Amino acid sequence: MPAHNPVRITRNALIPDPVRLSRYLKAPELGPRILFFSGGTALTETTRVLKQYTHNSVHLVTPFDSGGSSAKLRQAFSMPSIGDLRSRLIALADENVTGHPEVYQLFIYRFPDDQPASKLLAKLDLMISGKEPLVAAISNPMRRLIRNQLGYFRDAMPDDFDLRGASTGNLILAGGYLNNHKHLDPIIFLFSKLANVLGTVRAVVNDNLHLAAELEDGSCVTGQHRLTGKEVEPLKSPVGRLFLSENRDKPVPAKAMMRKKNRKLIQQAELICYPPGSYYTSLISSLLPTGVGSAIAGADCPKVYIPNLGHDPEQIGMTLDSSVLTLLDYLHADNKASCPSGKLLNFILIDSKRGKYLSSISAPIMQELGIRIIDTRLISKQSAPYYDAELLVSALLSLT
Repeated sequence: MPAHNPVRITRNALIPDPVRLSRYLKAPELGPRILFFSGGTALTETTRVLKQYTHNSVHLVTPFDSGGSSAKLRQAFSMPSIGDLRSRLIALADENVTGHPEVYQLFIYRFPDDQPASKLLAKLDLMISGKEPLVAAISNPMRRLIRNQLGYFRDAMPDDFDLRGASTGNLILAGGYLNNHKHLDPIIFLFSKLANVLGTVRAVVNDNLHLAAELEDGSCVTGQHRLTGKEVEPLKSPVGRLFLSENRDKPVPAKAMMRKKNRKLIQQAELICYPPGSYYTSLISSLLPTGVGSAIAGADCPKVYIPNLGHDPEQIGMTLDSSVLTLLDYLHADNKASCPSGKLLNFILIDSKRGKYLSSISAPIMQELGIRIIDTRLISKQSAPYYDAELLVSALLSLT
């Protein structure tokens, strides 16, 4: 057989490109491999729109969350956070009758907040027996698989575990994690098949680690929930350095290595997106493991940054320019000093007419870095002051 020689082809992109969008809409199973580095819920609506155009998107999600219902599971089982993974899997699930709507309904169910522990435990046991209505509606062998995962969770569950507000999807993922010798990939694969997930979702790393930040005032904050400003008081000083920690309550610097299978996903991407969301705890945190930055540099595809709109409590004192430069700093940290910025970031996607950003962006600085600014309509009357998911997806797909 003749050798395969890669050939670089360039083209002018029309944004939005109606012909390209129409083609993807007709055959989403053949859609492009757009890869997102993100955690959290900021990308949820965009993901729901995206799956109409491509079933091949890839989502590398951070497992470092230390708040909410995920915190209960992390403390009980010394495991990575799975809440953001479950959220992204659900956003990509096939919600049509062609999928498994009864499985979808079970996975999005949350235990009531206003019932006693004994009643919640009885409900869990009813699910495990297969007699609870949400579980009974699912046919075998899927029902048996789900019951097994919940059973593993129940067997390992501490006596004082608080089920109030618990997500059934999280409990299934936790049970599968424990069942598979504390590995996330097997249960994520099973969850994806059960819910007919139209894309690929992976944890950036499987390690049980937390986020920590040295602030510019000299103090140090550990635990993602303390950095986001959602559960405790917002930060009062800008972040100087974000790093991984072995401990949630005190900084114990740690390292994590990205796995080869995730490196392969990055190398196969047709477009890499640094999307909007909590700047440090969602975006930058996903770039911290060793191997991520070098894999991005080695991926021969366009890389796009979409800045946040409005106020992000993590971006104290930052401008749009410093957001770009900080992103590049973390990407360069995993590469040789000689790595050009063009291998890490090519485009910045903004809507300067309708969007409220941290500041205006400096065209000369971006030009010097070899980064092109694409200023196009991304916000509609209905979505303002936020991005319109349909317009955002259309712009990204047009660049593939």
